[in-house]
Formats: sequence, C-alpha cells, structure tokens
Amino acid sequence: MTVELLDKNLENMIGDDGIKVPGLGVIIFKDGKEIYSKFLGKRNVETSKPVTRQTRFRAASVSKMFTIFTIMQLVEQGKINLDEDAGNYLDFELRNPNYPQKKITVRMLASHTSSLRDGKIYSIPPDTGVKEFFYPDGKFWEGGAHFATEPPEKFFTYSNLNYGLLGTIIETVTGKRFDIYQRENILSKLETKADYVPANLDAAEFEMLGKIYRKQNPDGIWNEFGDWYAQIDDYKIQPAKNTLSLQNPYEENFRQDCDLKNYRVGTNATIFSPQGGLRISFEELAHALEMLMNGGIYRGKKILSKKSVEEILTPHWIYNGTNGDTCGGAILSYGLGIYFIDGKSSSRVCKDCALNLIGHTGQAFGLLAGLFFIPNSKTGFIYMMNGEALQEDFDPRSKGNFSGNYIWEEKIMNAVCKFIQ
Repeated sequence: MTVELLDKNLENMIGDDGIKVPGLGVIIFKDGKEIYSKFLGKRNVETSKPVTRQTRFRAASVSKMFTIFTIMQLVEQGKINLDEDAGNYLDFELRNPNYPQKKITVRMLASHTSSLRDGKIYSIPPDTGVKEFFYPDGKFWEGGAHFATEPPEKFFTYSNLNYGLLGTIIETVTGKRFDIYQRENILSKLETKADYVPANLDAAEFEMLGKIYRKQNPDGIWNEFGDWYAQIDDYKIQPAKNTLSLQNPYEENFRQDCDLKNYRVGTNATIFSPQGGLRISFEELAHALEMLMNGGIYRGKKILSKKSVEEILTPHWIYNGTNGDTCGGAILSYGLGIYFIDGKSSSRVCKDCALNLIGHTGQAFGLLAGLFFIPNSKTGFIYMMNGEALQEDFDPRSKGNFSGNYIWEEKIMNAVCKFIQ
C-alpha cells in the first residue's frame, strides 16, 4: 500500500455516522525509524480543536502495559515476586472462595488467569479499600460477582480488577501513590508528561487533552445521526489539583468526584484506573513502542532489562479450545499486559496477509487504541480514535468483517498492516 492510499483509508474513517469517528491518529515505525504519521479530525467537536501529535486521550487498556512496566521494574529490584501470593502484598488474604487452598499470584493477576472477575464496578472511592470487593460484608461484594467458578491459573478471563490490585500492590511495596510512582519511574524516563490524574497535568498538557465521544445522549439513547456526546474528560476548566473522578466503563453512572488529599497509600489504587486511566499523547505512546521494540531501552536509557521484556512478551496463557474466554476470538494468548495476534487466526487484523503482532488494544467510553509491533523486529505502530457512532457489541455493524475484532480496529489496523508488510 502506498502512502497516498493509506492517507485515503484513514481520511475515509473520519465522519459523523456509521463506523466513522470524530478524530484519529497513527504513528508507524519500520526498522526502528518512524516512516509515517497522520492526525485527522477533532479532539474537541464543540470547539473544532484538531487532533495533533500532542493530543492526549484516556488510552483505555493500552494503559495496562505501563502498569506492567512498573511491576517488572519492581521485580528487577527484588521488591515483587511474580509467583508470590498476591495477598502477601495486600492487607488481606486474597482467595477465590471456590478454591480457598489455591493461591492467587501476581503473575495470575497480570495474565488474567487469577479467577477474579470485574462485576459492574471496579473503580471505587479513595476512602474504600479494595478488600471491599472480596468479602461478603464488603460494600462492593456484588453478590460474589468477582469470583469465577473456574480455578486460578488454568482459565483466562479478561478482568480489569486484576490491574486495580496490581496498582495497589505497587503502592504497598513502594510506599507511594500509584500515579506518582509510575510518573517518576516509568513515564518521566520515557520522556512523557502523561498522567492518570488530569487535574495534575501541566496547564499546557491539559489544554491538549481530548474528549472521547459516543452518539449516546445522557439518557442512554443511541442515534448515529444525532450529536456527539462527550463521555469522559469533558472539562470546562481544569479541576483542582489531586482531584479525580471514578471511571467505570461497565457502570458509567457510578461516578463520583474524589479528593485524593486524605487517600491512604496501599489501600485502593483502583481510583487511578491502572487498567485504563492513563492520559497520554500519540507522541508519548510512540516512546513506549520504541522502548519495547528495543528490548527495554529508550533512546539509550534502560527502562527495563531485556529479561523483563522477554517475560512480558512470553505467553503465560494460550487458548486450547476450552480454557478461556477469547473476547469473541480477539485474544487467543496473553503475556503480561500484552497479547499476541496470530495473523492466521480469528485475532488477525490484516485481511489479506498473515502478519503476526504483539501488543494491546484499548476500548472504553468510545475510544479505541492500540500499540503493536511485529515480533523480533523494530516495526510497529500506535493509533487512537476518539469516538463511536454505533453501540459496540449491540449494533451488528460494530463487529469485524473477517476477525474477532471490532470493525474500527479492523479498518485502521488492516490499512496499517498492508502499509508495513
């Protein structure tokens, strides 16, 4: 595919109905060098502010990689053991009551094989401990919805709550708030100003924060020919420092503005959404891609050891036909905060060629994002899109045409993959 044809494919994704999106951006690397970038549409529909390289969005589950980078740094320092009982890093025993003798390890949390499940809510107020999810007298017990009937380690089910616990573990072993520790030890070293707390962004960086949209009005009614409605980060002015709103994509009405002033470190990092709450720009996300493709090195600086990167990229779960929920065929194996796309499987994102990839997608509140690269290469790409006119999963047009991915993911990644093959 030529540059001109890729341009046209991406330009055709911008629009106001159907499978069109209000804004998007793409950066592509080949053999370690950036060879293409494109930024189209609007980051703010109401003011017509454009998407640019410096536009930052809430990156959804692409954020999980950054939580794992932090975990692996602490593994290197001997502060965390991936195969240690996760409860030993928390202030309570973490057990699935259906399997009380089976420990749940840090590795199981990171690879979604913990037997923990999301329920409706997984971001809770800062004065509430994560223990409240897991005991019958807990405020967020949800009738035991957070425990599977399948045993730990053997069965994969994608669960964001796993990463809320990983964030809390980071706090208990470092003594620092999750967002602050990650900013100081990962994000700044990757030369980013990304943050989980929009209120704490520099004024200039906050100005570049984009909104995420759906054609869903405040009453929950979808109309693809109606107006775009901002679903998150719809700020008129920047909030006061160290304040944050709860983020629950499965229960969007469960929102609360929270003051972090009296937050007790090590009790509940779900407030920061370690699974999806990172506000990061296209430029900054590309820095993480560079680091992974270079075995843990970012522009001469070691962020992670080569061994840690290998651990992240090693499949810790592989689908055998019965041992997991594949998210409609989109996820067939999983490492630590990263999964694998077999170019010949239902997870493929290129229709006409078998291109294998490693990385992670993100999808929440209308945003779709991804960071992927070809294994054992320095060729990869990042993208983010900030809106959906169709209700994913419920509108049949949201389904991919040739894979288990969403149609928006197919459209953008199929075009990019044809360009880099």
